[in-house]
Amino acid sequence: MKPIPRVTLEALEIKKILGVIGHRCRSELGMNVLSSLLPAQDAKQLASRQGLLRDTLRYREIEGEFPWDSHAVSIIALLEEAKASALLRGEELVQIRTLLALAVKVKDEINRVRERFPELVQIARRIKDFSGELDTLEVLDEDGRLYDHASSALRELRARLETLRGSTRRTGQALLSDPATSSMLQDRVLSLRNGRFVVLVRSEHVSAYPGVVTDRSSSGNSFYIEPYKLAALNNKLTVAQEEERQEELRILRKITLRILERETAILEAEFSLGSLDLLCAESEMVERMKWHLPELSVSPGFRFCRLVHPLLGEKAVPIEIACGAEFKILVITGPNTGGKTVALKTAGVAVVLAWLGLPVPAGEGSMVGEIDSVYVDVGDEQSIEQNLSTFSAHVNNIVSILKEAGSGTLVLLDELGSGTDPQEGAALGIALLEAFRERASLVLATTHHNPIKSFALTSPGVETASMEFDAISLKPTFSLLMGVPGKSNALLVAERLGMPGPIIARAKASLRGEDVSIEELIGRLQEKRSSLERAAHELTEERASLAETRLSLENRQARLEAQREELLTEADRRAEKIVREAQQAARELLKSLEMSRTVSAAHRKISAERPKLEQIRREAERREEKRIERHSVKAEGISLKAGDTVQMVGSAVKGVVEGVSGEKATIVAGSFRLDVPLNRLRITGEAVPGAQPAISVKTTRPTGIPSSIMVRGMTVDEALPDVERYLDQAYRAGYDQVSVIHGRGTGTLRKVVQELLKSLPYVREYRLGDHGEGGYGVTIVTFAR
Repeated sequence: MKPIPRVTLEALEIKKILGVIGHRCRSELGMNVLSSLLPAQDAKQLASRQGLLRDTLRYREIEGEFPWDSHAVSIIALLEEAKASALLRGEELVQIRTLLALAVKVKDEINRVRERFPELVQIARRIKDFSGELDTLEVLDEDGRLYDHASSALRELRARLETLRGSTRRTGQALLSDPATSSMLQDRVLSLRNGRFVVLVRSEHVSAYPGVVTDRSSSGNSFYIEPYKLAALNNKLTVAQEEERQEELRILRKITLRILERETAILEAEFSLGSLDLLCAESEMVERMKWHLPELSVSPGFRFCRLVHPLLGEKAVPIEIACGAEFKILVITGPNTGGKTVALKTAGVAVVLAWLGLPVPAGEGSMVGEIDSVYVDVGDEQSIEQNLSTFSAHVNNIVSILKEAGSGTLVLLDELGSGTDPQEGAALGIALLEAFRERASLVLATTHHNPIKSFALTSPGVETASMEFDAISLKPTFSLLMGVPGKSNALLVAERLGMPGPIIARAKASLRGEDVSIEELIGRLQEKRSSLERAAHELTEERASLAETRLSLENRQARLEAQREELLTEADRRAEKIVREAQQAARELLKSLEMSRTVSAAHRKISAERPKLEQIRREAERREEKRIERHSVKAEGISLKAGDTVQMVGSAVKGVVEGVSGEKATIVAGSFRLDVPLNRLRITGEAVPGAQPAISVKTTRPTGIPSSIMVRGMTVDEALPDVERYLDQAYRAGYDQVSVIHGRGTGTLRKVVQELLKSLPYVREYRLGDHGEGGYGVTIVTFAR
């Protein structure tokens, strides 16, 4: 798309609308990029911008927020001033350091996830290596003051300064305690004025105190005097301070020159951060405001579903509007204040936003095609300076649009044919529509003229639409009805508002019969269309309600089933835990009694208790068997036959049925032939791998059980039961490896979790997470299989 004309930007209030998006930016970096944003030059660039936003949305959904620093600000102005002065102050260099450090973090993060979010790489690619500059800037503290190690000369100067200050303070303290002059002092305090040490002397003793007056106190009752004995030391101190200042300036100029050498790279880094900030703001519009990216088409045109104007807020009435596919000209009619101009502008705004690569305030199913420019003629363009009437100003504007219009041009014409004699205005309006149709331009036009309505109804490539009007309440509904022309409703409104009947009758009589018949036809069409649309809307709502009810019931059933399974699993887990604890206690008892005379008695006691423990284990196993059998072909009443593809319930082993005999089936799984009970098999439609030297069982992620558990922030008492229950479920579900996210903290929760892992027989090994897995904040658990 070509750059958008200033007239179009102002008429559509694009600056205000961009402000709605800019309000979501986290810094001025994003707002600067947004304010300088130009339309995509072609469909390829537009697709790239949309790809960036889609990857940003996916990243935020999976990974969370991008790295950011609230102290990051634009440094463009700083660099411009530095080119003139060759000097950046310490606090200004800290701002540059903050920006560069953030840019490096963002680049590192994008490179970490580049395989999963490839579109984001174009942001990282523009951020160069700034390790050298960051090392150079490390000589500054957070307030912009140079550290002593910024240079050896600065270190020596500051050491000498500190020695001089110490000598001066000691001499000054001696003066404060001198009995010959201490009584003259206002306070026995050594003060620093203009870099020189002074004492505060009462006004009546000024002439007697040995020193030079340097300043007067704010109260006027005392004076600051530099004692003669401190003058020489103060002079040395002043010289040393000036030498320190000159050395600091030398270092700052040196750093400034290095920064200016990388000006282009630094500005690109700022632009990349601003682009990312803007993308996050766009994501907020998609996630919170339910804006959408329109689909892209190679043909000129657009289609927007449930489109609203961004500046109208919650009171906006969504409209459905399209142009370009079946027709290239859309004529919108309807009463005054019915929303025609708003609908016109809303469509123009959506097209501009779409070609800027931004989401639009429309629903799913929206589409935008190849549009190379947008021109607008809307509002009262009367010009006093140029001595032009409203009509003349419109004509001048339209003449300039005609010179530029072509295939793919979108033209928005408000109140076509107005501002002059109605008959001549209508004739001119029809001629203009024909001229734009010959140029294959896309046109949205609003009008009140019946001849233009008739032209739209009877001409190929031209469609009508109208703003709905409630004839009972005499108020517009602001809904756009595609395919139906609108009535002006002027006489109806006048009659309902109390206009005398004879006047209304005379007005109707003065209308030509042709105009009356057209108005009546339009009225009947509108009533029929409104009725059909209401019925369609009610049907859609009913279907949505039924779908919602069905989904709610399905979710409820799934939750109840999950709760039931969880309760059974928890019961079995507790039973197994009791068994393990009892066996462990028994082993410890035997160990402690090995050298005791009561060993045989202990053995007899344990032997007596063993059947109870075994019974608990067998009951848990039977319940597990029943749960497995519920999903088998036997439980579902399915008869297997040779050639069926089956899977062993509770495992990943798949095979093909070779034959069925009684309660067992012979299946071929890879190079093995297995006899499996029918209550352990289920039908599967998945393909079975070909024969292999050995069966390879690969565990995929089970449904309903995640591959990790988060206990960060919990107490030990809260976390341990959850971790043990989760590990038990994950092991049963078939995972080979899972993660326990306990956080870094003091390490207490990590130690307790790892102590638990040592005691679980089905845990083969565990380790801390590697780089990219969470480090010390995560423990990776591998199950024994």
